[in-house]
Amino acid sequence: MFVILIVSATATAGCLEAVESEISAEINWDEDFIYVDDPLTHSDSRNFIVSSPFSNETWGNSSWAVFGNEEGGNCCEHYLAGTKEGWIVNFGGEYPTWSEDRGHTWQEYQPTLLSQIGCLEPKPTLPGQEGLGEGSIVQATNGDLISMGWFPYPSASGADQFYAFLYDAEDQEWSWCFNRTPEPFYDRSWQVEVIGPINGGIYGNGDYASLVISNFWHQVQNVGGQISTDGLNYDYFPFPDRDANLDNIEVNLISSELGVEWDFTKPHKEMRSFPVPSGGLYFPDYFIDGTDAFLDTSLNWWSATNENGSSLPSEYCSFDSSSALHCVISEGNSLTHLLSWDGGETWENNTYDLSESASAIEEWEYHSSGIHDLFVLNVRYQSSSGPDIDVAWHVREFSESLIPDSQTYIGQGDLDSTSGAGADIRFDFASMGILPDGGSFIAYHDSSDPDPLFAVEMLLPSNYQDNMM
Repeated sequence: MFVILIVSATATAGCLEAVESEISAEINWDEDFIYVDDPLTHSDSRNFIVSSPFSNETWGNSSWAVFGNEEGGNCCEHYLAGTKEGWIVNFGGEYPTWSEDRGHTWQEYQPTLLSQIGCLEPKPTLPGQEGLGEGSIVQATNGDLISMGWFPYPSASGADQFYAFLYDAEDQEWSWCFNRTPEPFYDRSWQVEVIGPINGGIYGNGDYASLVISNFWHQVQNVGGQISTDGLNYDYFPFPDRDANLDNIEVNLISSELGVEWDFTKPHKEMRSFPVPSGGLYFPDYFIDGTDAFLDTSLNWWSATNENGSSLPSEYCSFDSSSALHCVISEGNSLTHLLSWDGGETWENNTYDLSESASAIEEWEYHSSGIHDLFVLNVRYQSSSGPDIDVAWHVREFSESLIPDSQTYIGQGDLDSTSGAGADIRFDFASMGILPDGGSFIAYHDSSDPDPLFAVEMLLPSNYQDNMM
């Protein structure tokens, strides 16, 4: 039995006050939804159960196209991202992979030259080690795709290799560069744009900077990351200590008239930072005392607050094209979505309490589309009865209310998997995005495939087509 208790709340000036929520109306599939993609044209389309967020009432099925690691993943995960041009991008495996037509056809970029000018000569991969690469990718505000691939133990020396992959939106061409950093073990990267123009001193100048951190070093100790001002050549970039006492700066987090590109700049939540429209990169709750950190356009670090002197409520925040600032707090078996229209001075919020159905929340991710006034929260949780459940809540018209109007069970919910090396069945992290047409694409795992899958939504509200005109 799936029981999800959803409590609505509002917040002003940092104080939370529970209020009663209104039950959303039942979805009218026949009048309000249309297929933006024909399920019969996909080799694998599946119906997922859609139900009320507030009861066990099932409303019907929604068709999603399903894909596996042949479309860019690996044994344990997908690293998904979307672009303003409508691409679904996946760097879960060896090389950047993408579809420009909602998954009907796929392309992969594989370097063919031995090296790029100014880059190191790559080392050959050891026999039997092919196919072990994995990476990160996100679209920059100018349309470029910035990405980094990690190849573990590919040479006789046993050293990791790092390849930057850049899609230049103006030239519409891919390029790549072999980079080497001092860390002996790196693990999958997380990646984000630093909004420019960048005056980076020894790191160079550019329209923007690309910052990459290691999942392993980020979790174990504060080693730092890599930064590039051309999207190809990366240098080691130190992070401040978590107990550092830096000079404080007030950062303007109030934005207006953001372009549609801001629906696609959100990095994976594990980056724990987000681009700032006025320039730079913001790290909420970075320091031990809860203070935020800020990386400015000269690539200098600061202790930071917003302009009213407050820190943000969560490590996980981002903007979208509506100028909304979204944050999500994870505590125990609940997740709270917070929304601010004034740069973090006041907040609305809604809590998803899974304590009645989940023994643990294992993985989660969120994304928002300002163009469609849409927020989607994806959660993979350990059910009280055993198997892991993948669920997505859709909050349509979040500018009016943060209460979700539907929940969709992604997949069969019949497999117990977990993250981390050594696990028999692995699902290492959640990953998702939203296309320009409003369709979500979400990674999940069930018993129908030994490796994680991802699905692309095909049945969407009819008014989403009007939003794109």
